[in-house]
Amino acid sequence: MSDTKHRITNCPACGGSEFTIARLVCDDCGTAVDGRFALSRLAGLDEAQLSFVITFLACRGNISEVERKLGISYPTVRSRLDRVVRKLGVGEDDVQAKRRAVLIALENREMSPDEAVAALRDLQ
Repeated sequence: MSDTKHRITNCPACGGSEFTIARLVCDDCGTAVDGRFALSRLAGLDEAQLSFVITFLACRGNISEVERKLGISYPTVRSRLDRVVRKLGVGEDDVQAKRRAVLIALENREMSPDEAVAALRDLQ
């Protein structure tokens, strides 16, 4: 599909509502279905978040591998992952569990004290 446009998830005119898909077309035979179809939750992610999710999945959820592949720190990986989880509306947003995870990572020397402080500030 060479004529595919960059995906838009929210109305560019008012900036508010998410779009609803109104027409699906088969690229092979041209069959079309009209109706109201919801976008998937993943469609609500921006390009950077979607790229992160793809990398995370390619690394099979191994945070150390994501760190190496993207050249970012443990707290940055966790922060990006937490934002994606919140945006997708999955999992619990348990601040205490996140704080505990930071402290465990600090204790295991998976992050520096400065990174731990930054990660804890991000939770506020």
